[in-house]
Amino acid sequence: MNPNSQHNPRMTEPLWVKALLLTLALGFVSLMLILPLISVFIEAFRQGWRLYLAALTEADALAAIKLTLLTAAIVVPINAVLGVAMAWLLTRFEFKGKQWLTTLLDLPFSVSPVVAGLMFVLLFGSNSLLGGWLEAHGLQIIFAIPGIILATLFVTFPFVAREIMPVMQAQGDDEEQAALILGASGWQMFWRITLPNIKWALLYGIILTNARAMGEFGAVSVVSGHIRGQTNTIPLFVEIMYNEYNFVAAFAAASLLAFLALLTLALQHGLAYWQQRQYDQAQRLPSTAPERPTP
Repeated sequence: MNPNSQHNPRMTEPLWVKALLLTLALGFVSLMLILPLISVFIEAFRQGWRLYLAALTEADALAAIKLTLLTAAIVVPINAVLGVAMAWLLTRFEFKGKQWLTTLLDLPFSVSPVVAGLMFVLLFGSNSLLGGWLEAHGLQIIFAIPGIILATLFVTFPFVAREIMPVMQAQGDDEEQAALILGASGWQMFWRITLPNIKWALLYGIILTNARAMGEFGAVSVVSGHIRGQTNTIPLFVEIMYNEYNFVAAFAAASLLAFLALLTLALQHGLAYWQQRQYDQAQRLPSTAPERPTP
């Protein structure tokens, strides 16, 4: 039987079905993603550049921007290190309770961010045993920057590990075992074997962590206390300005968040393109190598 004569569903699909699916997809993306995003920028610049810049350079807005960047600058490196360690533990070792630990890794995905914030309030609030002891020693967690960082760490924890684990599972540990047999230390094995193999997955995880850290609202809203100029991140600042009918400041800050999200998306696609380019170049190397002469 000629393989070319086999039934191919994609070739026999009616044209109207393809057109209908394409129309529905484009309509959904336009209505739910593109139009709302465009409307945010239109509303932000409706009254001109001067009011837009004035809204973003106001003291409370600058404090919110600085706190958001500070939170991301602290959370991302910590989660990068912890994510690599967690991925290595779950893919390279066997131990009792491994399945439970893998399940718990996804807990921040399952628990509402508001519930996560309440958990930290119960654990570190002034009425709790631990929170009271910390405040007695001069360290306030809830309604302060440490609480915001802890809440953000919780909601962003799985991203790096979940990006790295499939890569480490697919590659196995043969190269790492060979390096150890040849006399490499644990650090040498990590820097020369493991890290180069997981670098793209690690970068994807870092990008996702950074995007979520800057845009987190629910958990941060519970633990921050909404103290102006002190514990408001950009998302909280947007909410407060909108509730006070200060639409210029609200949409200006919202457009800044949207711009950061678009920048993150562009960076992610740029990394994907660069990764594919390197892969294609590696695939072409054997074909360009000179052939050995036959005896």
